[in-house]
Amino acid sequence: MPSINRELLSILESIERDKGVDREILIQAVEAAVATAAKKSEGVSEETEAVASFDRQTGRLTVIVGGREIDSAHLTRIAAQTAKQVIIQKIREAERDVIFTEFQGRVGDIMTGSVHRFERGDIIVELGRTEAILPKSERIPHEEYRQGDRLQGYVLEVRKSAKGPAVVLSRTHEGFIRGLFSLEVPEISEGIVEINGIAREPGDRTKIAVSSKDEKVDAVGACVGMRGTRVKNIVRELHGEKIDIIRWHADIKEFIAAALSPAQISEIRVFAQEKQATVIVDNEQLSLAIGKRGQNVRLASKLTGWQIEIKSTQQLAEGAKTIRNLAGVGPQMEERLKTAGITTIEQLSQKTLEQMTAIKGVGEKTAQKLLETAQEFLAAQAASAASEAAEDKSGEVAK
Repeated sequence: MPSINRELLSILESIERDKGVDREILIQAVEAAVATAAKKSEGVSEETEAVASFDRQTGRLTVIVGGREIDSAHLTRIAAQTAKQVIIQKIREAERDVIFTEFQGRVGDIMTGSVHRFERGDIIVELGRTEAILPKSERIPHEEYRQGDRLQGYVLEVRKSAKGPAVVLSRTHEGFIRGLFSLEVPEISEGIVEINGIAREPGDRTKIAVSSKDEKVDAVGACVGMRGTRVKNIVRELHGEKIDIIRWHADIKEFIAAALSPAQISEIRVFAQEKQATVIVDNEQLSLAIGKRGQNVRLASKLTGWQIEIKSTQQLAEGAKTIRNLAGVGPQMEERLKTAGITTIEQLSQKTLEQMTAIKGVGEKTAQKLLETAQEFLAAQAASAASEAAEDKSGEVAK
């Protein structure tokens, strides 16, 4: 009996050293399990008190059930069987905790594994010490994988489960794009080039805004790489997803113009309070600015954080006299005026100050400014029309 217990003590010390499991935790678990096992072995009731005590120095194990110490021969058999079960269980728990802690610290990282199997549309990825799951909802549309294929994913979360740590990967998260660029572009990982924003529609198109902290380093050029090698590697990993790399600007007009590339912009009118902008483009640039199914302007809006409305010069000319085109009239003010039945600049110019201040949300100073601006707008248009007519007449006389 004593030799077996010394052997058990040696095993516990070895586990603490090799597996990182605290020996005291193991000893307490063995004591509790042996006490329970001894109570069952003795055939006593659940209420009967049972206490197991393991001497930390000698390894001697003493068990008292119902006030009576169990004899050594019987105790040896119980202790050996129970200790083995407890140790195996605790080792598994400890290994799970170690893996959980390790992967929890890697949330937000990019990890590479191999496709192990498929479960109801989800992909189980082998990561070495554990498995990860790439849910169907986190997969890029139209991507196909086979067993054994290499797969990269963004560590979205790590949670505990009955089977051990559950590592959830994502290939649709914006963080996946950020991570791929950090891996591919040294200037980003070194902090020289910064990613200021990402707007993405997985599997189709991504816009990424970048800037440089070093005036000698071109942020866009660094991300594109020599002959486009860096961005091509990322596009290859994303199975052909298009990537627009945009230079970030503090000036919102410049940023919006860049975000709408490759379209050429004629004019941008911003309404800072509402974070909305009206972008004017030539007629032939309209479809390019809006993009297929509105994707270009939608991604630009997401990237800049501003609501963007695209108008062609023709559309602008057709609606030149609507109140929306009057300086100082943003979306909120337009809605207030429309509620009062005012939709054109002419209608606005004909209102009195009293009528304007009666509109909810329009103060006297604002009303006065709107009336003056409307009258100036119409006067300028009249003068322009008169000038054009004079030029036409002069041209006719010359003929």
